[in-house]
This record gives sequence, C-alpha cells and structure tokens, in this order.
Amino acid sequence: MHRHITLGFACLCLGLTGCNKAYYSMWEKFGYEKRHLLVSEVEDAKTSQEKAKEQFKTTLQRFTELTKFEGGELQAKYEKLNAEYQRSKSRAEAVSAHIKDVDTVAQDMFKEWKQELQQYENAELRSKSEQQLNQSRQRYDELISAMRRAETKRQPVLKAFGDQVLFLKHNLNAQAIASLRGEFTEIGDDVAALIRDMERSIAEADAFLQTVGAPAD
Repeated sequence: MHRHITLGFACLCLGLTGCNKAYYSMWEKFGYEKRHLLVSEVEDAKTSQEKAKEQFKTTLQRFTELTKFEGGELQAKYEKLNAEYQRSKSRAEAVSAHIKDVDTVAQDMFKEWKQELQQYENAELRSKSEQQLNQSRQRYDELISAMRRAETKRQPVLKAFGDQVLFLKHNLNAQAIASLRGEFTEIGDDVAALIRDMERSIAEADAFLQTVGAPAD
C-alpha cells in the first residue's frame, strides 16, 4: 500500500470534523508519523511545481508562435494557445493546493514536536531535540517562503495570459496579433522571472528533503 493520500482526499474520506486528527491517526496505524507525511507532501509539491514550470514554458511558446504567425488559419493556433493556457491554470491550482497541504502538515508536526519536548526526563536529549526542531523550522521557513514567492508571481502571469487569450477570442485577426507583440516582451520577462522563482522553490524542496530525510518504506 502506497503511503501517500493527499490531505484533501483523506478529509473527504474521514469527514470534516477532526479531519487532521483522524488523518494522522489513520497513518500512525501503518507506522507513518507526521514527518513521513510531510516528506511525502513536499515531494508532491516539488513534482507539481516541476510540471507547472514546464507548462508555463509551453504556454509561452504557444504565445510566441501565435505572435509570429503570418497568414494561414489563426483559429487552430488560438485553440492550441487557449488549451495550454487552461492547462497552466490547472497546474497553478494544483501547486497552490499542494502548498496548502505542505503547510498544514508542517505546522501540525512542529506543534507536536514542541509539545513533546516537555516529555523528556533527560535535559541533554531535550536540548538536542529542541535544537533539531529549531533547525528544521528554519529550513522549513525558507522552503515555504520560496514556494509562496513563486506562487505570488504565478497569478499575475496567469492574468496576463488570460487577458491576451480573451482579447484574441474576440479579435482573431492579423491586426490584433500585431497589437499584442509589444506586450509580449513584458510577459516573456515575467514568465522568465517566474520560472527562476519556481526553480529556486524546487531547489529549496530538495534541500529540505535532504535535511529532514526520506521516510522508510
């Protein structure tokens, strides 16, 4: 049985009341603690970001093709562009959902860890565990900041894509395409900045996973 079920899906299965508690209790029965679940959520968020990054590149490429297109059937080009734009929206929504799940599990894990420090009888072990907690928290803060930084840049890019797609829907002609070429450079720059932030976020996910360690299968 694969260890991962997304938090949202598990909530639907277990009911909304006490959702997190029931979710964690279910996985504890299989030997998976919050750390294991956090690793799984971060891995999923990383994969989702990688897919979104490639999708945004593809959508930008479709814009490039259309703005350079001269003559021929514009409708087919527009339909390809719109399809890629819709995929970009879906990928962005998936990333946001994964970020939310990551933060939910992380906050619950850190809260539990802090509470359990009081259970130590050995002061030295308590001190070591507290130090590890602080280090893990610092690394996590860097990760979630990178994820959210990229997330804030995705929405403006999507809105810019959406405006252009909507404009072309009602003005699909050579003159309209020519009028968008001036704006295209700015959008391209925004996408490039977004890609860089997403790559930083992916790198932070890798660093966090190395710090936390992979759970045992």
